[in-house]
Amino acid sequence: MAYLRDLGGVILQTDWSSERVVVTGGNGFLGGYVVEKLRKRGCKTIITPRTREYDLVQMAAVERLYRDAKPTFVIHLAARVGGIGANQKNPGKFFYDNLMMGVQLLEVGRRVGLKKLVAAGTICAYPKFAPVPFREDDLWNGYPEETNAPYGFAKKMLLVQSQAYRQQYGFNSVVVLPVNLYGPRDNFDLETSHVIPALIRKCLEAVDRGDREIVAWGDGSPSREFLHVRDAAEGVLLAAERYDSSDPVNLGAGFEITIKELTDLIAKFCGFKGKVRWDTSRPNGQPRRKLDTRRAKERFGFEAKIGFEEGLSETIAWYRAVRHSRTETK
Repeated sequence: MAYLRDLGGVILQTDWSSERVVVTGGNGFLGGYVVEKLRKRGCKTIITPRTREYDLVQMAAVERLYRDAKPTFVIHLAARVGGIGANQKNPGKFFYDNLMMGVQLLEVGRRVGLKKLVAAGTICAYPKFAPVPFREDDLWNGYPEETNAPYGFAKKMLLVQSQAYRQQYGFNSVVVLPVNLYGPRDNFDLETSHVIPALIRKCLEAVDRGDREIVAWGDGSPSREFLHVRDAAEGVLLAAERYDSSDPVNLGAGFEITIKELTDLIAKFCGFKGKVRWDTSRPNGQPRRKLDTRRAKERFGFEAKIGFEEGLSETIAWYRAVRHSRTETK
């Protein structure tokens, strides 16, 4: 049970044990940690729909999910997502699928009188050259970085719809904007993964094979901010418990590291001592990313707790163990 204070000073109470919670994407990376934290908070009824049963791109499936699950809360984390390469290959699919999932979940939710919907947007919604650190008020001051703009705009529509539905219908929905996530159980498929798991896999495989170099995308100059997935899950649930506004909120750790510095750090932790060859024919992506995280702290008390080097070491150790386990079973 969590005791909450809204912006007007009224004490509220959330008893998760009495709620029916749908977590879309609940079998995925961030969703798995959110489900675990919900269980620890005493939630007894958690529904994690799978695509083969409920294709959330289809309105009929969304309506059926609401009928079957009868949720009081929806936490929308499902997304069609990937790194720069996956975004370049699937701009239309990433736009359409992400747009339709969000639009329909909010629309049916407000129709059936859902108590609250919390949705994860994306940091890709920010303008390509947004002032650093990114402030929520700058979201509309420019066009997103081109390689992931369709995905960014599709997720940005969650915010537009949340604000419009709150104004017209009084529907309670919240949109948080997590920065790049990492941690154990991430996606390590080189075709679709983000930068941290891709570099970890490349370094560990290079060590195993005795390779003298790895190839990294771009020139290493862009900067990124990373948030451990467990911290992100806590931020999502604090927003669910304590935040009742459609103003967007960043979820981040408040630091910045260049891709070159990140690559050197991962190589060191993985024991790779070879050369990094930068493939400048590949895109760099957005030049810089660092968030202003004050709003999350002020409005619902969220601060990242896990240090980056600690989290990175944990992630590498987890993937090493997974690879070792797979080798033993072959």
